[in-house]
Amino acid sequence: MYRGLWSLMNTELISIQFGKKGYVKLANFFEPIELSPIKKLTTSFHQQWCKDNEDFYLTRAVNSSGLTSGQYLTEAQRLVLFKLVCDKQLLAMVKRVIQSPLFMGTQLFFDPYRSEQTNYWHRDPQYHMTVEEQQAALKGPEVLHVRIPLTTDPGIEVIPGSHKNWDTEEELQVRLEQNAHKHSENLSKGVQVPLKVGDILLFSANMIHRGLYGGNRLALDILYSERSPQLIKFIQPKHQPTTEMLSKLDKHLFL
Repeated sequence: MYRGLWSLMNTELISIQFGKKGYVKLANFFEPIELSPIKKLTTSFHQQWCKDNEDFYLTRAVNSSGLTSGQYLTEAQRLVLFKLVCDKQLLAMVKRVIQSPLFMGTQLFFDPYRSEQTNYWHRDPQYHMTVEEQQAALKGPEVLHVRIPLTTDPGIEVIPGSHKNWDTEEELQVRLEQNAHKHSENLSKGVQVPLKVGDILLFSANMIHRGLYGGNRLALDILYSERSPQLIKFIQPKHQPTTEMLSKLDKHLFL
């Protein structure tokens, strides 16, 4: 089942599942050959990024960001990424979650250099919010990850419903490493979501989740957000398209 068929489906089902669980997997959304140019340019970005961030990569990194900034990609490559961001069928899925989305940025996920490095449960906002602010964030606004695997990927593990529901005692202690717990411990409600090339996964940045390593993973995340001042402040102009590029894109997605 490919994009044309997905677009003919009752996309209301996407809204229902996302609203209940905080994520939705769309299998075989892309034909794998469509993603070949994306894999080529992300691989180029990754190689250059690793060279410039060698110590970080060798010791603890599992992702990079800012692919559209132009630091490592040509203008032509940037345009390829922006056209993916604006893909009409992809946006039709995104708009079942965020009616009027803004492009927020990109991330690239890969395996840690050290095979013994553990993965970790987290909510994205925990790195810039207090615990009280994290809990309040569950009422919105929403930041949506669209994960596009470029290799066969173990995927992610999620706590369904945690985009709206606050942590249980077990989840909070593990996620924040309280009372001698480690954030790499298994959680009783964890659900693994494996991905293959062609699939996409939509999930809330607010939900409790962790990446699963292995298989030489390479996965591109496109982030979309609601049009809220508290989120817009995180959007960096250098990650946005040039004025010339905007003439070839859906300009409503960009600041």
